[in-house]
Amino acid sequence: MSTQSRYQAPALTKGLEILELLAVADAALTMSDISAALSRSTSEIFRMLQVLEEQKYIVRDDAGYRLTNRLFTLGMGKPPVRDLVSTALPVMHELAQKTGQSCHLAVASDAEMVVITAVEAPGLVGFAVRVGYRRPLHASASGQVLLAFQSGRTRAVMFDHARKAGHMINAAELTPVLDAAAAEGGTMAPSPVLTGITDLSVPILSDGAARAALTIPFVDGPATLVGLADTRSALRDAATAIESHLAPITQLAFASLENPS
Repeated sequence: MSTQSRYQAPALTKGLEILELLAVADAALTMSDISAALSRSTSEIFRMLQVLEEQKYIVRDDAGYRLTNRLFTLGMGKPPVRDLVSTALPVMHELAQKTGQSCHLAVASDAEMVVITAVEAPGLVGFAVRVGYRRPLHASASGQVLLAFQSGRTRAVMFDHARKAGHMINAAELTPVLDAAAAEGGTMAPSPVLTGITDLSVPILSDGAARAALTIPFVDGPATLVGLADTRSALRDAATAIESHLAPITQLAFASLENPS
C-alpha cells in the first residue's frame, strides 16, 4: 500500500528538509553540505536558502548557514508553553534567590530537550544555561527526567524518535537509569558537559507525566549559600509550587503519537 501523500508541495518539502537538517547539525553548514546531505542539487537548494534567510528562519555567516531562534520563538507563543513559562518564572526567581544557584526549565522537542526559560544565579559568580539550548534527551539530566516520568508506551515512542534522529540509544541500559530516576523523584548526577557541576533535575508533572523538567546546575564552593541536600529539597518544593498553579492540559508531548488518528 502506498504511503505517498495525495498532495505535493515540492518547494515546501525542500524548505522543511533544510530546517530539519540545520536543527540537528552541530555546526553551520555550507550550501554544498546541505546539497549533499539532502541529495539535491545546489540549484534546488539555492532559492530555498535565499527565502529562508529573507524570512529570518536561517542566517548565514562565514562558516555557512545555521538556524535562528525564530522557530523557537513561534513555539514559545503556544498557550501551553506560554502558561508554563509565566507560571514558572516567579517561582524560579525565588528558587535562585534561596539557593544562590541558577535554574532552568526544559521541555521535550522530538529527540531533544530544549531550555525554554532560565534564571541566573543572583551572585557575581555562577553557571547558567542559555534559553534555546538543546541536547539529546538521553544525554542530559533534564532529558532523562522528561523520559523517566512518562508511560512505558510514550517512553518507547520517544526512544524511537531519538533513534530516527541518529542518536545511539541502548534501551536496555537506559531503562533502569530512568526507572531509578522515577523512583527517586528526579536525578542527581555529575554534569556530562562540565567538571565540578552537579545537575539536579525534577519533573513538573501533569496527570502523572513530565510536562517539563526543572533543573539546577549546582556549583559548589566557598561562596555556596545552601548545601546540595537543601538545594535539592528547595528544587522539589519549587516544582510542586509550579505544578499547583499550572492550567491543566489535555495532551502532553508525544501523547498523540501513542494513539495516532
